[in-house]
Amino acid sequence: MHDLTGFQRDLLYVIAGEDDPHGLAIKDELEDYYESEIHHGRLYPNLDTLVEKGIVDKGEVDRRTNYYALTQRGEREVEARREWEAQYFDDGEDLDVGRVAEAE
Repeated sequence: MHDLTGFQRDLLYVIAGEDDPHGLAIKDELEDYYESEIHHGRLYPNLDTLVEKGIVDKGEVDRRTNYYALTQRGEREVEARREWEAQYFDDGEDLDVGRVAEAE
């Protein structure tokens, strides 16, 4: 997952948290998170990249709608990322922002 952009990782997290979401559902979730519009020209090429890398499967709901799901590799990649992130946090405790500010 080291070669993915932050946006692509966010796509994976949304896909992992939903049950075979379609593109517009993913777009809506990310727009809520980013608090700004996600354009189709950004969303779909990044989804296609994840499909090409074998991290996400793309299936057809109907002629106009595709769904997305993590592959087994994608599930392993997300889990490995979460484990890596967890080593920097103490069991869900809040980040010590005072310590971060002192370091600056």
